[in-house]
Amino acid sequence: MKKTMCMLVLVVVMGVLAVGTCWAADQAGAGCPNAEKIGWRLGCQAYSFNRFSFFEAVDKNASLGLKWIEAYPGQALSPEKPDVKVDHNMSDETMAEVKAKLDASDVKMVNYGVVGLSKDEAESRKVFDFAKKMGIETIVSEPPKDAFDLLDKLTEEYGINVAIHNHPKPSKYWNPDVVIAACEGHSKRIGACADTGHWMRSGVDPIEALKKLEGRLVSFHMKDLNEFGERSAHDVPWGTGAADMKALLGEVHRQGFKGVFSIEYEHNWENSVPDMVECVAFFDKTAKELGIKN
Repeated sequence: MKKTMCMLVLVVVMGVLAVGTCWAADQAGAGCPNAEKIGWRLGCQAYSFNRFSFFEAVDKNASLGLKWIEAYPGQALSPEKPDVKVDHNMSDETMAEVKAKLDASDVKMVNYGVVGLSKDEAESRKVFDFAKKMGIETIVSEPPKDAFDLLDKLTEEYGINVAIHNHPKPSKYWNPDVVIAACEGHSKRIGACADTGHWMRSGVDPIEALKKLEGRLVSFHMKDLNEFGERSAHDVPWGTGAADMKALLGEVHRQGFKGVFSIEYEHNWENSVPDMVECVAFFDKTAKELGIKN
C-alpha cells in the first residue's frame, strides 16, 4: 500500500511539473498583444542580460516575443567582438552593425540608459546625437540639477525624452518628491523612469509614488521583489512578490499612460528567461483585464 501511495504521489508531482513546463513553453515568445492594444510596449532592459553580449540580449528579448529593448552603456557588442562596447561613443560602423542586428531580430532600441547627462553641452549632445541616429525615444539618466536648463533645450530640439531614474536610498532621486521638485518648471519631455523595485528597496510604496508622479511618468524599469523595504531583496516573477502588481498596473492604466515598460530582472542572471516568460504572461493577462474593464 505504501509503495502504491508513493507511486501515486510521484505521478501527481510529475504531472504538475509537466503542466508547468508546458505552460511556460506555451507562453514563451507570445509577446504582449493585449498590452499593445492599450498603448503599452513591453521590452527588456539589456542589463537583465549583463552576463551576455548585446547581440545575445537582443536574441533573448526576441525569444520572449518582445519588440523593444532598452540598451545600457558598456555592454559587450557580441561574442565575436567582446571588446567593442555598446554606448554613445560607438563608431558609425558599429552602429550600423547594431542596427542590422536589431532589424534582423525585429527589435527596436527604444530607450538608452542609465547614462550620464550634465551641463556640459558638447558631452550631452553626444548622447542625444547617438539617440537620434538610433531612433531612441527616451534617454534614462540621473542628471544633476544644474543640467536641467540645458536638457529643456536638448529634449525639445531633438524631440527625445529624458527620464530620471531612481536608484535606492541614499541615491539622489530615490524619493519621488525629489523627482517632482527637479522637474517643476521644466519641459514635459523630462519626467520619471519609475524603477518600482528600487522604490521597494527604499521603503517607498510604488503605487503612492506613481500617484505623486502623475503627468511626469515617461518610462518604467518594472520589477516585483520578494521583500519590501530590504536593500537585499531580489526580483521574482511579476505577481508573485511583495508588490501588488495588479493594483500597480491598474494605477498606471488609470493615469492613461502610454509608453514603454522595460523588464529589468536582476536575479537568476544566467537563466532568467523562464522567470521573464512569467512576467510577460502576467503583464499581458493584466493588460487584457484592464482593457476589458474600459
